[in-house]
Amino acid sequence: MNATDNIKEQTFWEHLDELRGCLIRIGAVVVIFGIAAFLFKDETFAIILAPKSDSFIIYKAFAFVSERLSLPGVAPEAFSVKLINTGLAEQFVIHMRAAIYAGILIASPYIIYTLFRFISPALYSQEKKYAARVVGSSYVMFMLGVALSYFLIFPLTFRFLGTYQVSGEVENMISLQSYMDTLMMMNLMMGIVFEIPILCWLLAKFGLLSAAFMRRYHRHAIVVILVLAAIITPTSDVFTLLMVSLPMWLLYEISILIVKHTR
Repeated sequence: MNATDNIKEQTFWEHLDELRGCLIRIGAVVVIFGIAAFLFKDETFAIILAPKSDSFIIYKAFAFVSERLSLPGVAPEAFSVKLINTGLAEQFVIHMRAAIYAGILIASPYIIYTLFRFISPALYSQEKKYAARVVGSSYVMFMLGVALSYFLIFPLTFRFLGTYQVSGEVENMISLQSYMDTLMMMNLMMGIVFEIPILCWLLAKFGLLSAAFMRRYHRHAIVVILVLAAIITPTSDVFTLLMVSLPMWLLYEISILIVKHTR
């Protein structure tokens, strides 16, 4: 039975009108959450700027591990990086951008649900099941990647680059714009990297990828992972490099298992 047999036939303009309604609802929800983030400026930027301080949760965790296991090399050194503003209207513009990003992030579950609800009537029941699985898994994996970047990768990268000096006579003055751009870029990059298992599952589902192929090029994949980790976190700290490359290697291993059991 065709998926459209159980729903009322609609014209192109009726579909377009329904899509417009979905987009209006999505826009309204994003604006509401964006306004809330804009009004709660202190709370919003307390979250955004938290990774630049040595009191951030990841540094406290390293200090705790160092103390418990008697590993002084694990505890990070105290550091302080002061952000500056270089444009007249830059802080206000960044405030607006941060509010928009926060609105989209908070509203993202509703956005995905609304769009899927709009598309789902045109799908077969079997297609709905696969589509819901792919969309839900992709969202969860993307958010896990963003969380890993925010809580681990970006703080370690910022600590290294923000305190790195070629000479004691050259003082670092990091702009707020540079901080925000780097934070958003790294969060987006890691969110995309965490989509690897979903992508591998889809390729395997279409018969374009096999577990045997992935095992055959296992060593090559490890080299690529180390190179990507070095690009994402250009530090000379081996521990930091391993902390970044380990989740990526685990994603690759998980992808092999997923592809192996894909029918």
